[in-house]
Amino acid sequence: MTVAAPHAAATVLGTQLTWGGSLALTSDYIYRGVSESDGHAALQADVHADTPQGTFFGAWASTRDHALEPDASYDFEVYLGRRVELASAWNASLSVRSRYFVGGSQEASNDYQEISGALTWLDRWTLSLSVIPNAVRYWHYSRLSRSPAGIAESSGQWLIGAGLFVTGGAGYYRSSGTGADRLAATGYAYGNGGFAFERQRWRLDIGYFFAENQARELFPYPIARHRLAGTLSWRF
Repeated sequence: MTVAAPHAAATVLGTQLTWGGSLALTSDYIYRGVSESDGHAALQADVHADTPQGTFFGAWASTRDHALEPDASYDFEVYLGRRVELASAWNASLSVRSRYFVGGSQEASNDYQEISGALTWLDRWTLSLSVIPNAVRYWHYSRLSRSPAGIAESSGQWLIGAGLFVTGGAGYYRSSGTGADRLAATGYAYGNGGFAFERQRWRLDIGYFFAENQARELFPYPIARHRLAGTLSWRF
């Protein structure tokens, strides 16, 4: 999963809602610098709707490695937001989403909610700031507690040929502290760079991913350090 997600195509149904979505196969489910599929392939899907006033809502799902914390087989997310056009090339959005880990033999819930604001220029560049009030905090593979976390991300793509893009993104995840030593505040940087090719409703992304070792202190997942991954997606 790249930092810069492909734009979903939409089909107008009726006069009030515009529906769209995507189906994808990725060689590695990488999210914010860590692999939630343990380096294996994952299937992903999204469906969403937009209103003429700029409100949007939808659901996204992915398979994941059930052997990784919290021993769940699927990642399921629902989201709701509002987009505002600032100028001909700029728009801003505010959204909330709730992430659920589904299936498997979970002994504790890692579900959480997130609030995000984003500024976008055309389909080329996005800057977003997010807050997770109830993020789960790990120390390597030991689950500690919950504490607020903040994320800053920027991603972009640049057209260089017929359907060919240079892509890239970077982010920083910061967990607030609840004490000293392993409970102290900490964070890590992550990112990706690569190429994407689009033809009609299909898109292929190939990216090189990296993340700082500090990610091991916050998540019980393999970090995407010097790792290549590809994603083939179809929009509808």
